Amino acid sequence: MKIAQIAPLWERVPPVTYGGTELVVSRLTDELVRRGHDVTLFASGDSQTLARLEAGSPRALRLDKDIQEPIMYELMHVGNVYQRASEFDIIHSHVGVWSLPLASVVSTPTVHTLHGIFTRDNNKVFRQYSTQPYISISDAQRLLNINYVATVYNGISVEKFPFFAEPQDPPYLAFLGRFSPEKGPQHAIAIAKQTGWRLKMAGKVDVVDKEFFEKEIAPHIDGKQIEFLGEVNHEQKAELLGNAAVTLFPITWCEPFGLVMAESMATGTPVIAMNMGSVSEVIANGETGYVCQSYEEMATMIPKALKLDRQKCREHVENKFSVTQMVNGYEAVYEKIVGDRNWRHWFNSAIRNSLESITSLTR
Repeated sequence: MKIAQIAPLWERVPPVTYGGTELVVSRLTDELVRRGHDVTLFASGDSQTLARLEAGSPRALRLDKDIQEPIMYELMHVGNVYQRASEFDIIHSHVGVWSLPLASVVSTPTVHTLHGIFTRDNNKVFRQYSTQPYISISDAQRLLNINYVATVYNGISVEKFPFFAEPQDPPYLAFLGRFSPEKGPQHAIAIAKQTGWRLKMAGKVDVVDKEFFEKEIAPHIDGKQIEFLGEVNHEQKAELLGNAAVTLFPITWCEPFGLVMAESMATGTPVIAMNMGSVSEVIANGETGYVCQSYEEMATMIPKALKLDRQKCREHVENKFSVTQMVNGYEAVYEKIVGDRNWRHWFNSAIRNSLESITSLTR
């Protein structure tokens, strides 16, 4: 198939450090190319891909200090895709509401993967275009009455995560993610202080979260019990997670998927998380981690998590959250949507030809 993938421009594909959506798009796009599809990736110009790259901006917008109105680049980015819609069998959008209005006015079908959450404002847009085909990345994400055609879990390249049979000694807890209130780094610190555990934390601090970081996080960083590593690349991330005794996932929002959970379990490290959003779908409770109802319960589960089989954690990810399984899921959706479109075209053509035949006979 001829497939267009639309990635956000905020991060490059794949991201150098933090960027869950862009990492998923990278793995999906490259595997589709390996399977023989003709794929065009619409992304930032610094992206690296096996597909044909069409740049919507010279580099990731987050890194371009010369750009004052990133929304303009997003508009041109999506507009370029739909001006060329006839070149593709299907368009796969990862940019949320941006593609919805244009997708409704071209004949090439678009499937939309929902990487974010529904808000009071974007609800209105999704409802307006509710009949377009949507893919959720967890069943828990399905909070709006729109046309879901499948749930496809995010996949990771498990082979790129080394397995750690034992945690580092002396042991520590790990936190990886954006330093924002919804990711719960403040709760990870509280758990570490309550239990006396060392905590190593890594991730990016967005501009909108700088005040939160300075007030709620920075005062607790002492370089001894609480360490802040900043943004980390893939190798550093795998080492941080794999050497940890337990990874904390103390979210405060309905997480659509939570790639960090799968990445941690791939290295062998169990995860203790709050029972919100997709958590109960990603963690096998009591086998690869613990799904908790409170932050206090998370703290009490650490001793139990230390006894879990780290090999089972990795096998869980291999069996459920691999790139192969993710791409199998997306291919099945593409084939169904393109097949339905081709059938409709054939049916409409057959009806039109029949009407023309009847008309010619009656003349």
